[in-house]
Amino acid sequence: MSSIAAFYGGKSILITGATGFLGKVLMEKLFRTSPDLKVIYILMRPKAGQTLQQRVVQILNSKLFEKVKEVCPNVQEKIRAVYADLNQNDLAISNGDMQELLSCTNIVFHCAATVRFDDHLRHAVQLNVTATQKLLLMASQMPKLEAFIHISTAFSNCNLKHIDEVIYPCPVEPKKIIDSMEWLDDAIIDEITPKLIGDRPNTYTYTKALGEMVVHQEGGNLNIAIVRPSIVGATWQEPFPGWVDNVNGPSGLIIATGKGFLRALRATPMAVADVIPVDTVVNLTLAVGWYTAVHRPKSTLIYHCTSGNLNPCYWGKMGFQVLATFEKIPFERAFRRPHADLTTNTIITQYWNAVSHWAPAIIYDFYLRLTGRKPRMTKLMNRLLRTVSMLEYFVNRSWEWSTSNTEMLMSKLSPEDQRVFNFDVRQLNWLEYIENYVLGVKKYLLKEDMAGVPEAKQHLKRLRNIHYLFNTALFLIAWRLLMARSQMARNVWFFIVSFCYKFLSYFRVPSTLKV
Repeated sequence: MSSIAAFYGGKSILITGATGFLGKVLMEKLFRTSPDLKVIYILMRPKAGQTLQQRVVQILNSKLFEKVKEVCPNVQEKIRAVYADLNQNDLAISNGDMQELLSCTNIVFHCAATVRFDDHLRHAVQLNVTATQKLLLMASQMPKLEAFIHISTAFSNCNLKHIDEVIYPCPVEPKKIIDSMEWLDDAIIDEITPKLIGDRPNTYTYTKALGEMVVHQEGGNLNIAIVRPSIVGATWQEPFPGWVDNVNGPSGLIIATGKGFLRALRATPMAVADVIPVDTVVNLTLAVGWYTAVHRPKSTLIYHCTSGNLNPCYWGKMGFQVLATFEKIPFERAFRRPHADLTTNTIITQYWNAVSHWAPAIIYDFYLRLTGRKPRMTKLMNRLLRTVSMLEYFVNRSWEWSTSNTEMLMSKLSPEDQRVFNFDVRQLNWLEYIENYVLGVKKYLLKEDMAGVPEAKQHLKRLRNIHYLFNTALFLIAWRLLMARSQMARNVWFFIVSFCYKFLSYFRVPSTLKV
């Protein structure tokens, strides 16, 4: 019997961000391995005209929870949806719900965050810093609380090359940042944001670092641990390979490449693609919750959930495998043939990247106008390139994360716990994982039927032929214009033709003599 699974039996667990990618997989694993847990409280808001309960039903009806329904048929009865709004300073939780949460909760998993890289600083501070502060205040009033697990990011200190399992201070105290967001107007915040984030690339990484400082400063006597995952990707093994439901990180790049929108990316092929499967993050998080509650470490421990140090995969290798997978299982209705170059940041490559992205989009929008439809491709391409530009910081660098605490925790697990809650990324086969990832994006994110693969392959073949014809025509036109305007080009052409004629004549003469 797994000690970790048994630990969560009978527990009342509060999960923030339960409607997000990581939160859903965390909830699924808890119900599947500890079906006798008492209740999971999830903080959420009504959305798109749906009530809280309707949103819960929608989550449970996804393929992710199919196995859960077999081992825990009454799973819906064990989920208690609580209205809350993390954008509000008081979290907007009613008095009755608040009293229930305070008196019953045993474990808190704080997964909620804004993961938008370009989010306005005020909003990022509210969700990643202020909401964390308010949840810690709640946790300090929970008499039955055994552990508070905060999910951060391995990139919270991405301004450093080597990152240890410690909390690094920010130049400005979190309390001052929180207070200033309440009275500064947007124009002033926009002006001071670059100065505040310093050498970090965006407000996301900056506010996640502030959130860690808040946990450290205001955790009091709570049993707290911090988990820092790197780039969270599709499931590796559980509940089945390849499940994903959002377009963040690699998923968005896979879709953009598979549909033919993304043709080139300024990246370093030998930079480490520090992707970590979401089920690996969940397994580590649950093991951390168990260890923190049972062993009660004297200080707040930080656990890096990364792959680069133990089992590195590089962006060049990942891109090659993604393209190879498209040849076997292409996406439907691709705009262009899937292709991606990892290029360096030069004036020439910037110019070529702009042409390769914008020219087809403009032509396609012109076609849409002629057929009386609303042009959309240029707008879509603009949005895509803006997203890609925000990712370029991460695909051109490599980091070194120490994993002493993570390795220590693994050594504390029994063989059964190591099997059920496996977070040993050294066992991960990257080629197999990437293929399952692409397949998962096609099946679970794009909702494409595998029966359409033969037709998609034919479409891909047509796109390949069009691509070759277009490039040939473009080359001939460019060469003809160059010949007409440049004497040097004409001289080069004459030299090439003469050389080829002499070369062929050299082989023809001996053959004639032999006869």
